[in-house]
Amino acid sequence: MIRIIADEKIPFLHGVLEPYASVAYLPGNKINRSAAMEADALIVRTRTKCDAELLKGTPVRFIGSATIGFDHIDTEYCDKNDIRWINAPGCNSSSVRQYIASALLRIASESGFSLRDKTLGIIGVGHCGSKVHELAKILGLNVLLNDPPRARKEKKKIFAGLDEILNESDIITLHVPLNMDGKDRTYHLFDSRTFEKIKKGCWLVNSSRGEVVETEPFKNALTEEKLAGAVIDVWEKEPEIDISLMHMAFLATPHIAGYSTDGKANGTSMIVKDLSEFFKIKLSGWYPSDVPVPAEPELTIDCVGKSIEEIIRKAVFHTYNIAEDDVKLRFDPSRFERIRENYPVRREFPSYTLHLKDASDETKKHLRDLGFKVVK
Repeated sequence: MIRIIADEKIPFLHGVLEPYASVAYLPGNKINRSAAMEADALIVRTRTKCDAELLKGTPVRFIGSATIGFDHIDTEYCDKNDIRWINAPGCNSSSVRQYIASALLRIASESGFSLRDKTLGIIGVGHCGSKVHELAKILGLNVLLNDPPRARKEKKKIFAGLDEILNESDIITLHVPLNMDGKDRTYHLFDSRTFEKIKKGCWLVNSSRGEVVETEPFKNALTEEKLAGAVIDVWEKEPEIDISLMHMAFLATPHIAGYSTDGKANGTSMIVKDLSEFFKIKLSGWYPSDVPVPAEPELTIDCVGKSIEEIIRKAVFHTYNIAEDDVKLRFDPSRFERIRENYPVRREFPSYTLHLKDASDETKKHLRDLGFKVVK
């Protein structure tokens, strides 16, 4: 029988593989070499580093990470040693879009400006960045896109250079993987030199990886008011975050941008599918049947006298109010991991039905484009 070690916090997984495998569930930081010696497969999250120290001499043949990132996996070692590794690219891209929507609408509301005609610079236009691009068009933002690997491959003129993004953007949002070196290095992509070039009064949103932005220059840019403000979901050295940076941030959250319940269900189902195909067990079409419904799946909005942005804001905040996660982290930053592990149900836009009173056809279209069910 297949032996599997799985992170105990991976949602919807318990009981699924047991008819076909022997499954042991452990905390992510307890999936060590001793555990791996008893496993044919590991199902992990980012907190388990899968490298030679963990894997050498073990019977592990498959690693599945229920996350979009894979910088915690030594892919070169795995490839050289015939260990199949997979992640879940794009599983939580709609969750990140929901997070960015809530952040942008909060910035605009509390700063007293409209997003329409502001310029948003998107750095990294993969699964998440592309979803944010769609969101930006719905919100009426001008958009600049930066993605050097895509620009080289596609040779399209839609991509801007980093300097153009820095000079022209009112808001910059980061959606890049963490690359420590090479042509597309993103480690400390935003450092003191980058902040020297950035447009004064720009906002910076980071929901990619904490190490993409160097902490001390980040704090200097905020202190010197080079930046108007920042929304920070990912941190260098997390979960031991920089408390002074947290206090400087407009919104601070504990690495939960992609933590919607839908995103988690997608990630788990993708891993189960790949594991099933690798070990030839009959679960390749599985998807969780017990995804909880939202507490308030329907919302009525009186649209009289409201702008489209105000209506969208009301709808988005009903599904997810980013300020609530900000309050939780600030109340006790030491609970960073506990907040993540006990994150409440957050459903995405398609789980909600909107009843709109006197809404324009344009408003209805924008909300449907976001994924909401709109009742005429």
